[in-house]
Amino acid sequence: MKKGQVYEALVERVDFPNKGIAHTDEGTVVVKNSLPGQKIKLSVNKTRKGKAEGRLIEVIEKSPLETGFPCSHFGVCGGCTYLSLPYEQQLKIKEAQVKKLLDSVLHKQSAPWLWEGIKGSPVCYEYRNKMEFSFGDDRIDGPLTLGMHKRGSFYDVVTVDDCRIVDADYRLIVKTVLDFFTKEQVTFYHRLRHEGFLRHLLVRKASKTGEILVALVTSSQNPWGKDAEKGSVQVLIDGFLDALLSKACAGALQGKFAGILHIVNDSQADVVQSDETRVLYGQEFFYEELLGLRFKISTFSFFQTNSHSAEVLYETAREYVGDIGKKDATVFDLYSGTGTIAQLIAPAAGKVIGVEIVEEAVEAAGRNAQENGLTNCEFIAGDVLKVLDQVADKPDMIILDPPRDGIHPKALPKILQYAVDRIVYISCKPTSLVRDLEVILDSGYVVEKAVAVDQFPWTANVETVVLLRRE
Repeated sequence: MKKGQVYEALVERVDFPNKGIAHTDEGTVVVKNSLPGQKIKLSVNKTRKGKAEGRLIEVIEKSPLETGFPCSHFGVCGGCTYLSLPYEQQLKIKEAQVKKLLDSVLHKQSAPWLWEGIKGSPVCYEYRNKMEFSFGDDRIDGPLTLGMHKRGSFYDVVTVDDCRIVDADYRLIVKTVLDFFTKEQVTFYHRLRHEGFLRHLLVRKASKTGEILVALVTSSQNPWGKDAEKGSVQVLIDGFLDALLSKACAGALQGKFAGILHIVNDSQADVVQSDETRVLYGQEFFYEELLGLRFKISTFSFFQTNSHSAEVLYETAREYVGDIGKKDATVFDLYSGTGTIAQLIAPAAGKVIGVEIVEEAVEAAGRNAQENGLTNCEFIAGDVLKVLDQVADKPDMIILDPPRDGIHPKALPKILQYAVDRIVYISCKPTSLVRDLEVILDSGYVVEKAVAVDQFPWTANVETVVLLRRE
């Protein structure tokens, strides 16, 4: 195979996260965003050491598994991968992906282990409790758009006012905000020129309480362009606020606004962060409820994006923790976020210590524990790699819930030096999990059981929970 050659191929399977394995007359090619059973046309864009990667040009024949899709943006927006498949089929694909990855490392393990399959999300559509929408255009000098990046594009943004993984309130907010700024002819922030005003729209809505937090993220530049006659930014922001509140006053929202914010971000990086935050209405936090506990969530606090499936995930983690063994046991919850797992485990432990690098999340965790009447939780802000050198307590059990890239290679040996009897590892990226498992297994642990939990229906992502025992 040579770079640039075009082939027709049949997709056999999809490996994590979205790598279609397609067979041609001259060999196998990895093609992203293809589905099992599709007949496709592809162009080879990379060959190395006998392996080829290709770009999907066209789906010649749909897969027999595809039954349609309920979103007009599917295939254009880069958000969903499996929307054209039945949910049960998607679960089978994700289960097979995780099991294959685990088998690739656990075949070295002599002790038997239990694979518990996959647990689906109780809610498949309109499940997300957080979205970061981008302002932009879907073509050069096109009209203003607000939504998600087009598949395969860093610059083009498609308006997703028909998105089905969020509920009607999100769709109405997106349309309202886009209509307002289009009418006002406001510029968006250009990622290459670093010019413009509108950057992102952050929307969070609690699935249980219905409280909504909206944050408009802009630069501090002139909203109408650097050469335009300056108008009043305050009047513009007041108009944005009035446009949203008018929908609430008219009873058009199912939920209720807890807060509406204006965040100024002049960083050149395409990330949502704050140089300055102004509360336009209400407060800069809202409340969500999980498994009988109440959580105060601020703008940038980490919280699972699917509250319904998060309950399944945390119940599974609590089950894997099981009987800690003694009432005065100390549990380390490393990469603890807003302390959800720590608080669920606290009643069965003597002390729970959570470590999280995001200071805002640590502050939220402390407040949440206090509001839930838990006095045996301690949360420390800092990098796990450094904090473990400073903590005097020794754990009886460790819970790991690292970010997508897994555990820092230098932090993992420090964690394993505690030689606890059991470790529960919760992973949102199974490829990072199996990399870390290689090290953990070499340190004298074996996997007792594992299960996948689908937190992200229709996307390529999946959570995995693993229970490890020290031999």
